[in-house]
Amino acid sequence: MASEAQTGTGTRTTRTAPVTGVVRTRKRMAAAFLLPALVLLGALVVYPIGYSLYRSFYDRSGEFTGFGNYVTLFTDDTILTAIRNNAIWVVLAPTVATALGLIFAVLTERIRWGTAFKLLVFMPMAISMLAAGIVFRLVYEQDPDRGALNAVWVGVHDSFAESSAFPKAHPGQESPLKPGGGGSFVTRTTVEAGVPVALPLLGVPKEQMPEEAAPAKPAAEEPGKVTGTAWQDFTLGKGVGERNAPDASESGYPGLTVEAVKGGEVVESTKAAADGTFTLSKKADGAQLRLPASNFREPYNGVDWLGPDRALPFVGVNFVTLSVILAYVWMWAGFAMVLIAAGLAGIPRELLEAARVDGANEWQVFRRVTVPLLAPLLAVVLVTLMINVLKIFDLVFIIAPGDVRDDANVLALQLYNSFVDRDSGVASAIAVLLFLLVVPVMAFNVRRLRREVRR
Repeated sequence: MASEAQTGTGTRTTRTAPVTGVVRTRKRMAAAFLLPALVLLGALVVYPIGYSLYRSFYDRSGEFTGFGNYVTLFTDDTILTAIRNNAIWVVLAPTVATALGLIFAVLTERIRWGTAFKLLVFMPMAISMLAAGIVFRLVYEQDPDRGALNAVWVGVHDSFAESSAFPKAHPGQESPLKPGGGGSFVTRTTVEAGVPVALPLLGVPKEQMPEEAAPAKPAAEEPGKVTGTAWQDFTLGKGVGERNAPDASESGYPGLTVEAVKGGEVVESTKAAADGTFTLSKKADGAQLRLPASNFREPYNGVDWLGPDRALPFVGVNFVTLSVILAYVWMWAGFAMVLIAAGLAGIPRELLEAARVDGANEWQVFRRVTVPLLAPLLAVVLVTLMINVLKIFDLVFIIAPGDVRDDANVLALQLYNSFVDRDSGVASAIAVLLFLLVVPVMAFNVRRLRREVRR
């Protein structure tokens, strides 16, 4: 292509390369760079989605079933539980994680050690879901000697309601005691002042007796008072020995509560000494003696966090699902905190100071200035976590025991179980359902991000 230019000495002719050829070269170069990415995108994303959609119309034997697999999704009880649990996950987990992230980011903004605190909160993000699941499976163990959460829970509980030292104690066949209802035991007859009473019991192993337990001895006669002995009527190696009579080789029941009951009311109460002896005043004359159920209360063993058929009242969320959600929040609250802290750093301080000058307190500044300014970022964090929880699998698979895994079931886990059961048709239908659930959320997130870029 030629062009002429007028100069002071004459006319000069120049030539330029064809524009069309340059454009074609650039397009070819762009295609060459994009081709590997497009091939990988097609092989790893487009093809699996297309094949899953195709396979979802066939049953496990390969016969065409139309929408039969999709009907199964909304009629099978196990899959319906997974859908319900996924809905609970989408509502609870992102909301709680985002709220905690916001609180942590705001509270640590002005303190010196805020960076160290943020580092500690963010550290769980460096742990894989598998490792976190194993850790929380141990944390939720019901045995207080193994489960950290129940160790704390039992310690707090026993501080206010100490468990009995005699949970297995019970009267023998020929004992003067009989069941009194509600786990208590009462004497078969009324007692008289000045006549010692024998309250023999069985069932407490020697190694479980309290350290202060002393050899049992018969109670002394005291005129005008009701005396007696409560003891373990059994000696290892000797058997019962003399039935219903204290023996020096047998142990008393220290601290055992003894009540005198008349007309259904407790007129007096006392506790047995180390050797099992006890004394009641003349008020107990003609009364029945009762050993209340509190003497035989089983040791508190904590909460069965991962047990079946446990649900929060008025909410309908079972404990095992809630426990797994808490583990997820522990991992992802740091992610939300870091993003929100970055957003806080970008808020103009003049706006916050202006609100304070106008008389707003810190809560009003937070609620009416900080949160509205962070609203777009909070929405992005919330939506990102929603996409993440829709695909949750690892934590549920590791934390939930096998006998309650169906109660904590989610769609990703059900997809895995369907493939294990060789029902690839239902598994593909679940995969398509997950894809359809994720697409609107992703579209919302992309649209919001584009709006932010335009601003």
